[in-house]
Amino acid sequence: MKRVIVTGIGGFFFRANDPAAMNQWYKEHLGTDLVPSDYNQKPWSQEAGPTAFAAFPKDTEYFGNKNQNWMINFRVKDLDTMVAQLRSSGIEVTVDPEIYPNGRFARLHDPEGNPIELWEPRE
Repeated sequence: MKRVIVTGIGGFFFRANDPAAMNQWYKEHLGTDLVPSDYNQKPWSQEAGPTAFAAFPKDTEYFGNKNQNWMINFRVKDLDTMVAQLRSSGIEVTVDPEIYPNGRFARLHDPEGNPIELWEPRE
């Protein structure tokens, strides 16, 4: 029998206290499109590229707050410009000063405190 594997992430779903406001925040600040209201509209389409999919130990400090069970990582082409845009909107962003073999990283949180990592892959 032929082995079938997934071809990518088709959605990322999470609970929010105010889903409409949260969706709008991600659209405004990170450029994700809102989920279409009908099947005649196209959903947000991301560029092809590497994606890390990994479980972490329950007691990891990598996400920051130990009550957070997930963290999303978005690929960006120009980390410095993205950070400047976010900061100009009053969003606190921490840029990791180290340049890793796989690129550069920055951290921020959405309005409900969920951790977001931005990654500029190395060319």
